[in-house]
Amino acid sequence: MMLLSAPCATPRWYRLIWGATMKESTMLLEVKDLCTSYGRVQALRDVELSIDSGEIVAILGANGAGKTTLLNTVSGVLQPNRGTVVFSGRPIVGQRPWTICRMGLSHVPEGREIFPGLTVEANLRLIDFDGGGARFSINDVLDLFPRLAERYGQLAGGLSGGEQQMLAIGRGLMACPRLVLFDEPSLGLSPMLSKAVLGTIRKLKAHGIASLLVEQNMRAALGIADRGYVLRVGRITAQGSASELLNSADIQEAYLGV
Repeated sequence: MMLLSAPCATPRWYRLIWGATMKESTMLLEVKDLCTSYGRVQALRDVELSIDSGEIVAILGANGAGKTTLLNTVSGVLQPNRGTVVFSGRPIVGQRPWTICRMGLSHVPEGREIFPGLTVEANLRLIDFDGGGARFSINDVLDLFPRLAERYGQLAGGLSGGEQQMLAIGRGLMACPRLVLFDEPSLGLSPMLSKAVLGTIRKLKAHGIASLLVEQNMRAALGIADRGYVLRVGRITAQGSASELLNSADIQEAYLGV
């Protein structure tokens, strides 16, 4: 983290980095001192963050900052070298991804990772457990994404990119999650479809579902988020409310390159 030599020089972005305080013990997800490596390359360094029930929290940063690694570590796809991840009061480091999903934490990964050789219906019916969050039936998912109702009997591999993203989100909701990790949900989509997908994430808040959102489009992410963290070379270097981060020219220039 960047340090200032003069204690009287406290610009707004400095207060964003150091001034935010995290709630204790009541958070739905708490990550502390998280370090993850690929061989000798350390991708995450002492990451700490939290998210409360129903919150939308954005993870911002340039390509290679460690955003996908962070989500993969939280969801159990990767195992950390050090640190703790506590979900709903239970430590989950070392648990398998499917076990974590059954606890109520869904992961909609970058690249969608649907089953292209199965129909839309079959992709949705693969999830047959309840994570303890808001209940979503297949009809609920089709109401949320009417386009999928039109493609219901078609193979998922024949869907457009936007339709596949809708299917990936719908499949995640079938697990009745309390928290969903979204990794670049608007990547490769048209502006209209991007707006629709991000609008759907905002709607989940009304169901009490929290979202941890990795999104390259900073303005779009902060447009729906409550709070955000800036990740730079594997470290959290800033945090604050969505409006603070969105309106901070210092953070945009120093950390996001915009």
